[in-house]
Amino acid sequence: MASQQQLLAIKGAKVLMVGAGGIGCELLKTLALSGFQDIHIIDMDTIEVSNLNRQFLFRQLHVGQSKAKVARDAVLKFKPHINITPYHANVKDPEFHVDFFKQFKVVLNGLDNLDARRHVNRLCLAAEVPLVESGTTGFLGQVTVHVKGRTECYECQPKPAPKTYPVCTITSTPSKFVHCIVWAKDLLFAKFFGDKNQENDLNVRSNDAASSSEHTEDVFERRKDEDIEQYGRRIYDHVFGCNIEAALSNEETWKNSSRPKPIYSRDVLPEGLAQQNGNMDKNCAADDPSFVSAMASLGMKNPQDIWSLMENSKIFLESLKLFFTKREKEIGNLTFDKDDQLAVEFVTAAANIRASSFGIPLHSLFEAKGIAGNIVHAVATTNAIIAGLIVIEAIKVLQSNTDSYRMTYCLEHPTRKMLLMPVEPFEPNKSCYVCSESPLTLEINTHRAKLRDFVEKIVKAKLGMYFPLIMHGAALLYEVGDDLDEDMVANYAANLEKVLSELPSPITSGTMVTVEDLKQELTCNINIKHREEFDEEKEPDGMLLSGWNQASSVEKDDSKSIGNGGTTSNASQTVPVEAEKDDEMSNVHSGKKRKLSEVPEAAAQDFSGVSDKTRKNKKLEVVDDDDDFVMLEGDPGIYKKKKL
Repeated sequence: MASQQQLLAIKGAKVLMVGAGGIGCELLKTLALSGFQDIHIIDMDTIEVSNLNRQFLFRQLHVGQSKAKVARDAVLKFKPHINITPYHANVKDPEFHVDFFKQFKVVLNGLDNLDARRHVNRLCLAAEVPLVESGTTGFLGQVTVHVKGRTECYECQPKPAPKTYPVCTITSTPSKFVHCIVWAKDLLFAKFFGDKNQENDLNVRSNDAASSSEHTEDVFERRKDEDIEQYGRRIYDHVFGCNIEAALSNEETWKNSSRPKPIYSRDVLPEGLAQQNGNMDKNCAADDPSFVSAMASLGMKNPQDIWSLMENSKIFLESLKLFFTKREKEIGNLTFDKDDQLAVEFVTAAANIRASSFGIPLHSLFEAKGIAGNIVHAVATTNAIIAGLIVIEAIKVLQSNTDSYRMTYCLEHPTRKMLLMPVEPFEPNKSCYVCSESPLTLEINTHRAKLRDFVEKIVKAKLGMYFPLIMHGAALLYEVGDDLDEDMVANYAANLEKVLSELPSPITSGTMVTVEDLKQELTCNINIKHREEFDEEKEPDGMLLSGWNQASSVEKDDSKSIGNGGTTSNASQTVPVEAEKDDEMSNVHSGKKRKLSEVPEAAAQDFSGVSDKTRKNKKLEVVDDDDDFVMLEGDPGIYKKKKL
């Protein structure tokens, strides 16, 4: 039971919830039942069918409606006399500025991505409002408290960069099923159904010996008077047959690797077989493209079955046919979506056929979807536990009970007979550029790099500023805002196209540049260091930022580690994918409460699902909750010793 003092703190508190998904539904219910009277909710999402198995405030009839608004209505049915204000909006919208955040006693996060988390962290720091952060992945979860000046902020410690795989591995020498998925999703699917003007590594012109008759024709273009069956088989033969044979011609590649086997449609499917079996369109809702399914068309029902090579080939050809006959208007504008059944079927079949060629074990559609969408299926009870812990920490914050703040980790298996591991919060990291305002260093070629490169690749992509203002001394070089007149907009646009050393106030080696985001009330100083050359493979941006808390990612032999990645056209580049787990995070920054010698042996050894190397060198990091997938932002493994 809450004490009288706690009840008074709760009833007088105006709190902000960001996120109304898996954690958010549980959190709103727990806040209401705990006596909170004034709750505001921000969530930009609408309800999907896949949410209904654990986001218990929603029902089938709510699909397509605002999560924040439906959650409010559901809770008011059993707690009608409290005030709940929903916002169906993005927390990064201009209306949610620092002054908006200042009206709250505490902010409670149930977000699903790093970008939004960083933004809320900065607004809370600027508004000096405590933040309670949270996340879950499967049976694992955590709750952390961030109070300006007392504990570390959300960005004090590194978050892993997206995992990357070299394109040469993806396109030439795959060794794991994850490589086949990346190839099928980010290259083949994009080539078939994405932007036709965007080149990638499948833009192979048919000028090789095997297809010399086609001259310089793009083999992926459907020819006039070519029916869909012929087109599908021709593409199948080119991608899984001719391209593999072309790769085999380079003997040097296969000296230390197993040679792949070319696969042709005639060897797997006799002429007409795929068409004969793909005649069950009655199982597809022809009027609704979202329900079109190659599995339904072929009478295949179980997504957990591992299809044979013949079945994968049928699905590949059937899904291609359905895209061109049922969803032709979408072709050219599609990107892979884990909730697009036909897209998942196409990618699964293509990845499995390629895996067959390279001797890699095949996977079911259920498994392939998990890899392609970085899906870790949520556990409703974990969300409920984490929501309860959030409220406990929120009550401590409202009572200013700083000595009892805890970062609490929800474990899959008992450690020291505990499933909940409480840890004292860490102190602010003195080298954090967000809360400690430590200057950064940028190595860049000031004679070649343009201001646009600096804005896009550093200020926005790495520092996460949405409305940047860039100054060199007293000179204002760039600004974003709705209140700018036309002359100023034109002047800043012209500056963007100038190299740094030729700006009105030149940026050269030794220059100190000040970057501000007025909306976040964040200021960052960057020392510029001129550098002539960069390694194109290791430093593709042509610049290197130091002092920025972002870990590098190292590939792990884990077929479940993948997320949405970009398409690339240079073999020296890499295809980025969000890592579910990352074996090598960057070094933990120095701090009074971060001594590896203090790690409890039992905690380090008993944590489930973490490699031995990880157990010895990591601390539990923030994990994400999303509707039916989560992205692990770090690895469990290291805990500070708590005085028990």
